[in-house]
Amino acid sequence: MNEQLQLLMTTEVVTLTPENTLGDAREILLKKRIHHIPIVDAGNKLVGMVTSWDIFKLGKSADELADIKISDVMTKKLATLEPDSHLGAAAEVLMTHLFHAIPIVDDDHVLKGIVTTYDLLKYAFRKEYPENLDKFVPENMV
Repeated sequence: MNEQLQLLMTTEVVTLTPENTLGDAREILLKKRIHHIPIVDAGNKLVGMVTSWDIFKLGKSADELADIKISDVMTKKLATLEPDSHLGAAAEVLMTHLFHAIPIVDDDHVLKGIVTTYDLLKYAFRKEYPENLDKFVPENMV
């Protein structure tokens, strides 16, 4: 777990701005099948995060979500790491705080990527098992 996050993080991150609505966020979460959307300003600086849980716990209809600004609901105090931080640091933050995603930012707080619990699970799986898993497919086992 000594590899740097920049080797694992997702760099093409779906983002929204504080002016977007929760309706916009809901649509993206459902279409992209993701659970976290970093919220950035015009300079791509991280200013918050909205999650599927943030939306779910409001108990609002899809129509009602269209009238709620992200800035009214987003989490503003976020744990972040830098691209040269190690995977172990991400794992520790995720496990300690029961988070499922960590935005990766540079020294100016510009969003560079995101690391999720899924990314760490995928990393551990690929490290443990060979890239070609055909021999483990039930049809190929004799």
